[in-house]
Amino acid sequence: MPNNFSFFLSGGVVISKKGYFRINRKYICQIRQYFLDRTRFYLLPEAPMIKKLLLLLLILPLALEAQKADKPTKPEPLSRILFVFDASQSMYARWQSDMKINIAKKLMGNLLDSLSGFKNLELALRVYGHQKNYPPPDCYDTKLEVPFAPGNIPSIKNKILGLTPRGTTPIAYSLQQVVNDFPPCDDCRNIIILITDGIEECGGDPCAASAELQKHGIAMKPFIIGIGRDFKEAFNCVGTYFDASSETAFQKALNTVILQALKSTTMQVNLLDSHNKPTETNVNMSFYDRTSGKLKYNFIHTLNNKGLPDTLVVDPLITYDLVVHTVPPLALENISLKQQTHLTATISAPQGYLDLRMGTNDRIVKNLFAIVRQHGKTNTINVQNFGDTKKYLCGSYDLEILTLPRIYMNDVMIRQSETTTIDIPLPGIAVIRKSVNGFGSLYVERNNVLEWIYDLREHVLQETLVLQPGKYRVVYRSKNAERAMYSIENTFTILPGGTSNVNLFSY
Repeated sequence: MPNNFSFFLSGGVVISKKGYFRINRKYICQIRQYFLDRTRFYLLPEAPMIKKLLLLLLILPLALEAQKADKPTKPEPLSRILFVFDASQSMYARWQSDMKINIAKKLMGNLLDSLSGFKNLELALRVYGHQKNYPPPDCYDTKLEVPFAPGNIPSIKNKILGLTPRGTTPIAYSLQQVVNDFPPCDDCRNIIILITDGIEECGGDPCAASAELQKHGIAMKPFIIGIGRDFKEAFNCVGTYFDASSETAFQKALNTVILQALKSTTMQVNLLDSHNKPTETNVNMSFYDRTSGKLKYNFIHTLNNKGLPDTLVVDPLITYDLVVHTVPPLALENISLKQQTHLTATISAPQGYLDLRMGTNDRIVKNLFAIVRQHGKTNTINVQNFGDTKKYLCGSYDLEILTLPRIYMNDVMIRQSETTTIDIPLPGIAVIRKSVNGFGSLYVERNNVLEWIYDLREHVLQETLVLQPGKYRVVYRSKNAERAMYSIENTFTILPGGTSNVNLFSY
């Protein structure tokens, strides 16, 4: 213990019966000096062992915490919220304590003030119905008034405060123009919040416009806040609708939408074994946006220190399709989450192992592979190297082993947590020599029937072939021989690990 302890103070390693901890060296001097200043007595050679153990217990938590703090963390994605604000003539209508436009301006101002302290957040403002008087209706009256930029909340507030309702309500056209409002970004959450007191008035299709935005991954499903009346039937297909039937409801709807837009939620994926226990793990999981088809997350499944599936933090605004990359892969579609509600997704994924071996000496053959297919199916799910052990879903598989000749094994069973071992015979070597160039082929004899396995190379006089044990026949004719009767044949046997010399002498 004294030697190990001294090594810890100088080199950053603590050795125990269960293994070792390695401490980042940049923390060693700081930790060492701290405890040397305060605990010199315990480091004396004559100090009792128990005191040294107590000191070690004091140091380990600090050292491990230092190591943990040194690990890089993945940055949070940038959230971008585009407010699409209704400034059509109907916003002049009286509602509750004031005109709709005044109430909307006041509540939007309060909301924007509350967002000023958020990190990784950018805002923008698009307005419709504010440039041309009605009548006549101008169905192209929409404009991005404040583009996305850091620290632009004062600009958005000032623009909203200065709005004068004038025109009509071109919601579909406004959503179509949103395509150009979000600058290109590889890791951004694009969110639309539509605030309106009416429905489409220009004959457009807001539902189709919203679907296009989501399909192409430009923005997530929009939030819609309907002021004064219930427009749920008109907007359900557009996005998530909130009814603001009163000032209080409007304020609550704004707060709820922002909460859902900015807060992630948690979920776990239970990979069940054949006993319906969530014990399967250590496999990649890909989460796709169901609407756009874009890949959103990759996580290697793990179990926490309690043996339970680890908790994932994901965006609740997306409906996911999950692919678990077992062999063969598994899928779970249409996963919807709720804000601040932990979701458990469950997939039956019992697995076992396939171990491929070749005799007692694999030095004769390198890079021998087996094609693995699900029983009765033609598509290849894996190509496994001999000498490797691979995990598969429990079930029945067909193997095509790429020996010469091929070995076919059908209905190979993989069972929960068990290893199925396939051990094929050790091959041998055939050295085939020709006196002159010519044409020939190699066959394996099975029940007096010849099965072709290889054509000899026309312009090569000697070939070395690795063959499985068995009886073989080679048929050959010299290139210069002009009659079929001059064909010759030779039979030979391959034994495991043996070598057979095959000489072909032409007429």
